[in-house]
Amino acid sequence: MNILVLTPEREIFKGKVSSVKVPGISGQFEILNNHAPIVAALGEGDVRILDDKGEKKIFRIKKGFIEVLKNEISLLVQGVKE
Repeated sequence: MNILVLTPEREIFKGKVSSVKVPGISGQFEILNNHAPIVAALGEGDVRILDDKGEKKIFRIKKGFIEVLKNEISLLVQGVKE
């Protein structure tokens, strides 16, 4: 899967990943390979990215949105604390 993580100011992360865990407004959920298409609002919490080499990247957000379509993930977030 490919992911692009953007804030209004800059690009946070771009690359190949094996999983992404995000803080949905109704609770955390995880995106894995071949996930169904989804657009969801995100609340405050940690975003955990596991890249294709097994390395974790974790950052905290205040809010945002996620879109998943054909193994392409877009995260548009605000209030990032790395």
